[in-house]
Amino acid sequence: MPRRNRPQASHKRAKAETGRSGPGSSPFGWATTRTESGPTGAESEQFTVRTVPGSRATKPYRCPGCDHEIAPGTPHIVAWPTDLPGGADDRRHWHNGCWSARARRGPTRRWS
Repeated sequence: MPRRNRPQASHKRAKAETGRSGPGSSPFGWATTRTESGPTGAESEQFTVRTVPGSRATKPYRCPGCDHEIAPGTPHIVAWPTDLPGGADDRRHWHNGCWSARARRGPTRRWS
């Protein structure tokens, strides 16, 4: 008899009960948020950072680190100042590499 490569029914039930698709993920497909230091010029500020998977990136954004467009479907980082009581106006979408290099490279233009 041929072998079938399907998960057992108990695995499906366990996954459905938790409502998660993997460790550390939320039901919305986001990774959990974390706090990190800011880019050049704002090193003393704390930023709340969230990773956006490519499947959740549906709009183009402009990366402040390199001033290039982040195309829809590209995984990236969303960062905003932790201590400011702002909303969507304070969030900035960064390429993963640009956010990683934020200590060596600041925003290319003023955020307005």
